[in-house]
Amino acid sequence: MIIPDADSTPARARSAYRAGLVAPTAGIARGYAQANLIALPADQADDFRAFARANPRPCPLLDETAPGAVTSALAGDDLDLRTDLPGYRIWRDGELVAEVGDASAAWSERDDLVAFLIGCSFTFEFALLAAGVPVRHITAGRSVPMYATTVPCTPAGRFHGPLVVSLRGIPADRVDDAIAISGRYPAVHGAPMHVGDPGALGIADLDHPDFGDAPILEPGDVPVFWGCGVTPQAAVLASRPAFAITHSPGHMLITDTPDSAYLEPPLQQEVR
Repeated sequence: MIIPDADSTPARARSAYRAGLVAPTAGIARGYAQANLIALPADQADDFRAFARANPRPCPLLDETAPGAVTSALAGDDLDLRTDLPGYRIWRDGELVAEVGDASAAWSERDDLVAFLIGCSFTFEFALLAAGVPVRHITAGRSVPMYATTVPCTPAGRFHGPLVVSLRGIPADRVDDAIAISGRYPAVHGAPMHVGDPGALGIADLDHPDFGDAPILEPGDVPVFWGCGVTPQAAVLASRPAFAITHSPGHMLITDTPDSAYLEPPLQQEVR
């Protein structure tokens, strides 16, 4: 089996995951956007869409499929959303019941699943690296740390829950650069939502994230927090829909869409 790396094409990376490779996707397929996944029965799609639109920083919508579809405009005809991510979570009544490398069996239980693809901050990490801003979890071959906060999302319909954030330790003299670079990618979370004190987000222990791997913080680093596409999973826990399929945190869909498709002029986004 070919192990994907930064130089892999999206199709080759997806082929490896389809063949059974389970591994985080940070640092894979340089130049191509990655996406979070949540698939829900069609009768819940309107409420989730409203939730995402009410919370665009953690839940920026990139694509929504027709009920029952397993492909997306973000990738080629070879894409199968049931098999081409390296990890999936299966949820029943808001409880995580399985974590699998192939979601085909669970997906086949319904013929009306609507898949939502949500922007991922992995998309702008190569832009940070190109500017000399370190992305320490990529260098270490680890997954990004993610934390459920005490900050509530704006509820919509049946969906509610806390904001989830991802953390990167950024040298103090490069924080402004990290804000400016990521802020040009609003469709994939954009600028950070908070810089500095984790306690302001209700995070008590940085060394024990709720998802992903423990952070790597070098002397002089400042903790910088971006909105995270695991927020819908926190909403599933809080809102308890009867059925959902999501990606495993850090195990994303690698799309055929270039990062540059989401690059915009500098935007003013609030950093708390």
